Amino acid sequence: MTRVKRGYIARRRRKKIRLFGSSFRGAHSRLTRTIAQQKIRALVSAHRDRDRQKRDFRRLWITRINGVIRENGVYYNYSKFIHDLHKRQLLLNRKILAQIAIFNKNCLFMISNEIIKKEDWKKYPEII
Repeated sequence: MTRVKRGYIARRRRKKIRLFGSSFRGAHSRLTRTIAQQKIRALVSAHRDRDRQKRDFRRLWITRINGVIRENGVYYNYSKFIHDLHKRQLLLNRKILAQIAIFNKNCLFMISNEIIKKEDWKKYPEII
């Protein structure tokens, strides 16, 4: 029987899988089957955590804004602040508001003063 030389397609597929798993530890970087399983797990986790990251950052921004607002007596709480922002049509997203709250608190005071006009003084007498 003559010797059969295999083609390169399977070798090329395994090589591509091994390149993906080169940063894993132990058998997860050496054995083709476990590399393929870990690749699936890694991609599932990456897909899931992209949505989770958006949620976590939104929570962080809300916490920062609320903390600065309550700490310095700018406003009573976060929800009233955001409600009045939208009512005044000052369209600032939470990421920008959080950056302003952390780095430039005077600017946040100016924004809150813009919201609280003379007609709103009756609603928030302790702030002014």
